[in-house]
Amino acid sequence: MDDLIPNQPEEVENKTVAETSDDSLSKPTKASESDARNWYVIHCYSGYENKVRKNLEQRIETMSMKDKIFDVVIPTQEEIEVRDGKRRTVERHVFPGYVLVNMILEEESWFVVRNTPGVTGCVGMGDEPTPLRPEEVQSILRRMEDEAPTYRVTYKPGDRVRIVDGPFNDFRGTVDDIDMERSKIRVMVNFFGRETPVELDFLQVEKS
Repeated sequence: MDDLIPNQPEEVENKTVAETSDDSLSKPTKASESDARNWYVIHCYSGYENKVRKNLEQRIETMSMKDKIFDVVIPTQEEIEVRDGKRRTVERHVFPGYVLVNMILEEESWFVVRNTPGVTGCVGMGDEPTPLRPEEVQSILRRMEDEAPTYRVTYKPGDRVRIVDGPFNDFRGTVDDIDMERSKIRVMVNFFGRETPVELDFLQVEKS
């Protein structure tokens, strides 16, 4: 799965995860459907994932396909953006340009999906999608559930920043290093005529 789909972060509006329980990715709601329903990867234009999901969900409703198409999911992960000392939580798409659809693949159901506005193709052989293997579904599940939120900051080494919290409040300095794993930033400040490194949290600085 990872070989087929690029993993590039893309900011989207908060709370864009499909309103679907994670268990639905691996557990059919009806035992009689377990052999026929599978997860498929549908391609769309990057940035249009939410619109495609909404369009497809409307078509499922209006065309009475709930017994053939069960879930439409956009895998996302939480990302914390730090800008000018303020924190904002957003959701980013794990696989930009791709939407997962859980369905029983028949001519009628595939017609509904492939003719949904915004859908440009599928991951598969020829014109029909290839179902995801169970281990691929589980890999996506783990990625959505287990990975801790990532940080994204708007400054980089060499930028001038102002400290807005702590004992060096209102000091100005230059970003020397950014430690994404520890969510720390090292700033060189002029203290008693000497350049002194100060380690701070992301929220303790803003661009000067």
